[in-house]
Amino acid sequence: MSTTDAKLAVIRKLLAQAEDAAASPAEAETFTAKAAELMARYGVDRAMLADGDETADAITDREIPVEPPYARDKFGLLAGIARALGLRVVHKSGYRGRGTTALLFGYSSDIERTEILFTSLLLQAVRGVLAAPVPPGEHTAAYRRSWIVGFSTTVHHRLTEAEERARSRTTSTSAAGRSAEVVLADRRQVVDQRFTEAFPRLGTMGRRYLSGGGHRDGATAGRRADLGATSLRSERGAIDR
Repeated sequence: MSTTDAKLAVIRKLLAQAEDAAASPAEAETFTAKAAELMARYGVDRAMLADGDETADAITDREIPVEPPYARDKFGLLAGIARALGLRVVHKSGYRGRGTTALLFGYSSDIERTEILFTSLLLQAVRGVLAAPVPPGEHTAAYRRSWIVGFSTTVHHRLTEAEERARSRTTSTSAAGRSAEVVLADRRQVVDQRFTEAFPRLGTMGRRYLSGGGHRDGATAGRRADLGATSLRSERGAIDR
């Protein structure tokens, strides 16, 4: 097993322990926090190893299908994860509302991390929103949309903070003699520049106004979510209303 595979295996093992029904809340929280920390450190390590060698971690793009129902809200979860990990995202609408496609643009290692995290967090979001009781008088769809947005926003903030901590705590330098702060800032700048060149006339998504009252409940669930992947299963189209 390569060093990269070994690190991801440790992260998955920690999160499997966190999701074990036999684990106490305190144990689950400890496992989850450690897994999130290791995922962020893994991203920094990959960036440092690739510094100065474009073939080691090339910039690329990848399309990820996001299926209905609530495709736009699921897209928001994916986009929040991707942006926290240094990617740019393009929203591509499906034909007559039949799902959405997200185009991820950035370094291949960050796309890999984003896909792993999205697979796990989408599964958690679907399970959580289906289990959340809709308050009397609330429209089910409106409540669930706002729940997913609350979950996604909180996850984005948690991942951003984990990335910042990992960057600030890395004291080693790359083969090119640069610090993590410099390497990661340069990577973001390169991604932004290449993205602008690839999509010079890209528009922006319209602002949404959500009426549901599930944002707070979704945010609470986002604070408890495992920030990593325990499997590579996808959870698509599981919400039936």
